[in-house]
Amino acid sequence: MSPGILGKKIGMTQVFRPDGQAVPVTLLKTGPCTVVQRKTMTSDGYEAVQLGLVEFVKAARINKPSTGHLKKAGAEGVKFLREFRLGSGRGPSGATTGELKPGDKVLVDEFKPKEMVDVIGVSKGRGFAGVVRRHHFGGGEPTHGSMHHRAPGSIGASSFPSRVIPGMRMGGQMGNEQVTVRNLEIVDVMAEDNVLVVKGAVPGPNGGYVVVQRSKR
Repeated sequence: MSPGILGKKIGMTQVFRPDGQAVPVTLLKTGPCTVVQRKTMTSDGYEAVQLGLVEFVKAARINKPSTGHLKKAGAEGVKFLREFRLGSGRGPSGATTGELKPGDKVLVDEFKPKEMVDVIGVSKGRGFAGVVRRHHFGGGEPTHGSMHHRAPGSIGASSFPSRVIPGMRMGGQMGNEQVTVRNLEIVDVMAEDNVLVVKGAVPGPNGGYVVVQRSKR
């Protein structure tokens, strides 16, 4: 049993439970994946399995070192690779993963409805944003010529320590960072279409790569 699977975000919709409750869900095109490498304590110093998402990729889009790495496992046509750490040959759910070896396939039917998963993705980039939008600051007085409607205010003392403390919340790049959403419920598994239906929102744009792993908590 694999500790996780790779995929792409399709988009959001809603489904109805038998009692009529509308549930917002995200559709994820997950798999098929190939085990590209199996790392062990003896050879690498830790236990892990590297998966690759099988999709149409032009050979020219993959460099020569990666091509040779993929050819060892017979996993041509893989561009998106991610590694899942294991503990003593066991996955996050306690299922034994020692039987996974290069060339094995990982499919979405390994997951079941009502399981809990963590989804990792890269959030949408919003460019440069000020403190009001980025950190939800309240801003200054909007009247009487204040001139600091959306300014951050004081960012440090003058005499001591005479510098800006690291970590001060200021304007800057917003979004475009790795985000993990924990404990999302699997609502449905469409094995014939390699689609995983999870409750709630998932970071990133439609078509963005995501990592789905069994919940650790």
